[in-house]
Amino acid sequence: MGPCKRFFAVFGLLLGLPTQAAEPVPVTLGTVQVQVAKVHAVADFDLPASTTTVDTDGNGRGALISEALGGVPGLLARERQNFAQDTQLSIRGFGARSTFGVRGVRLLVDGVPATMPDGQGQLSHFNLLGAERIEVLRGPFSALYGNSSGGVLQLWSADGQRGDPWRLRSSYGSNNSISTGVQLKGQAAAMHYNVAANHFRTDGWRDHSAARRESLTARLGFDLAPGQRLDLLINAFDAPHAQDPLGLSREQVRANPHQATAVAGQYNTRKSVRQAQAGAVYTLDRERQTWRLMGYAGQRAVEQFLAIPPGPQNSPLHSGGVIDLDSDYGGIDARWAWHGALAGKPLELVMGANADRQRQDRTGYENFVGDTLGIKGRLRRDQRDRVENIDQFVQAWWQFSPRWSALVGARHSQVRFRSDDRYITPGNPDDSGRRDYSATTPVAGLVFRANDDLRLYASAGRGFETPTFNELGYRADGGAGLALDLSPALSRNYELGGKWRAQNGARLELALFRADTDDELAVARNSGGRSSFRNIGATRRQGVELGWWQPLPNDQHLQLAWTWLQATVREGYLTCTGLPAPCTVPLNPVAPGTRLPGVPRQQLSARWQWQPGAWQWAAEMVAASDIGVSDLGDTRAPGYGLLNLEVAREWNTARGPLRLFARVDNLLDQRYIGSVIVNDGNQRYYEPGPDRAYSAGLQWAW
Repeated sequence: MGPCKRFFAVFGLLLGLPTQAAEPVPVTLGTVQVQVAKVHAVADFDLPASTTTVDTDGNGRGALISEALGGVPGLLARERQNFAQDTQLSIRGFGARSTFGVRGVRLLVDGVPATMPDGQGQLSHFNLLGAERIEVLRGPFSALYGNSSGGVLQLWSADGQRGDPWRLRSSYGSNNSISTGVQLKGQAAAMHYNVAANHFRTDGWRDHSAARRESLTARLGFDLAPGQRLDLLINAFDAPHAQDPLGLSREQVRANPHQATAVAGQYNTRKSVRQAQAGAVYTLDRERQTWRLMGYAGQRAVEQFLAIPPGPQNSPLHSGGVIDLDSDYGGIDARWAWHGALAGKPLELVMGANADRQRQDRTGYENFVGDTLGIKGRLRRDQRDRVENIDQFVQAWWQFSPRWSALVGARHSQVRFRSDDRYITPGNPDDSGRRDYSATTPVAGLVFRANDDLRLYASAGRGFETPTFNELGYRADGGAGLALDLSPALSRNYELGGKWRAQNGARLELALFRADTDDELAVARNSGGRSSFRNIGATRRQGVELGWWQPLPNDQHLQLAWTWLQATVREGYLTCTGLPAPCTVPLNPVAPGTRLPGVPRQQLSARWQWQPGAWQWAAEMVAASDIGVSDLGDTRAPGYGLLNLEVAREWNTARGPLRLFARVDNLLDQRYIGSVIVNDGNQRYYEPGPDRAYSAGLQWAW
């Protein structure tokens, strides 16, 4: 019996088991913030968009964001068992190609961008311990957030109030994994505070995958006067020397999925990240108007040791096997919101502009000195990169009849790339260059109110995605300089959907979607440990999302999320992916109809919960179909189905409630591929998922 068949067999058996939510449960809150501005607020039930809000306050396990996002339709978040690389995150297939960081999906924390102006983002500093909720937006209206917005993920910290408890949370699990955090939340005079600090470390499930992470977040809110509010946002993150086990070939996975690739040990592949940022948000509410001004600034340093052998680095154009990045970034956002009426019908209007900038010192070094590997050697790259955007946007919601409402908007974005090369030698000419991109992305949607508990909607819009600086870094022809010939990917997005709710809290949401993209970016060349990119033509992502939330008798709850996604190439092209390697001239054909890599055709998440008194029980199952690993579409990682169980018990003490909890992941001890490295030049595509794992911990609130 295959893993997916086992999954559905176990699912049938579990229909008789009592369960509970010790994990965050996706719920849809009553209102959303339209384009982040806190206007009169429109219920998400009345918006022509797919939105899901995950309530994390008091429930998050405190370390990994992927643990909170398993029940969101259309979203794929995969931990790689490799803390030197970020969580793999994609929404409706956007972002699935990324081999490092997050691209194609817009990320924000308390309204502050975690995605840089070039579209490259990071999840590593998202701290769940201090979070209240995570909002996920899918579909055409994501384009209102700017460049590389195939979807939007926002984390919001809780706003401290009088009487809020403080929390201490600690857990221990398999592979000597420890997570300990403390949250101080409340109100002192006019100041609302929420400060959360977390320590995490692990020896890693795979060899050479040990890691340590420290994070601190703080949200301090000040009531300056009636209708006036100032929020100060602080974030710090440190992850030194996270070991990178690299991917495995299919044969290596069969032999020993715990192993690291041999060169990982030879070169001591690892990555260090340190980030600190601060922001301020001023909000002024006056009758029907809301003014909001946000500013932020930060620094991020990354040092990564790769497993590139000395041979390819003999080329005078090679940038070495050590990447050293020091970045300064910041930006401002100003917006005005008004709620009133047009022709006697309710109207919400938001207008604004924002500007963001990142300045990056990018240096490269050889990863050897003499015969000693895995240490920093001679300088091979030295450039100053700058990317900035200036955007303007407007959107309006109008309920023009008792049964009909419309949401329309547009955003104009201008993204500018500049690079100043300071490493110039006789064999390596001046690679300085610049490139500007701009686009206007309109969106529109209609909602029909069939009755009090049923909404039908349709929406459409355009989006665009520029290359990131990493994709601009190497030319497809192997020559010196940046790939300034790359064009942005342009998409046309459509969605039809329905939302239903019942008086007992049951909800059902269904969405059909399509995104047609021109000038999709894909790998053109793999050589010397580097990948270059090209525009390949047209692709299509289309599918169905279903979310169902059903309360059951005796404090039970059922939640299902299912996604069917067909992501394919519409125009054939040639690629260097596959053999021979290294490849300098694209020769391998990719036929029309080939599936895009990194995208499973189907995903299913099911969770049944039960809370009898002080006890809490939960069972959840996740399943995914097979997934392509390269543009050629001829090799896939197999699908899988996993079962996880939880139990918790809470006691009321004189000092506050004490909660003990335990969890078993992958109860059936399945062997599976947890994530893939798309288009890996060494064809080590596979990152195995862990076998049966245990964790236990406590939380004390006082």
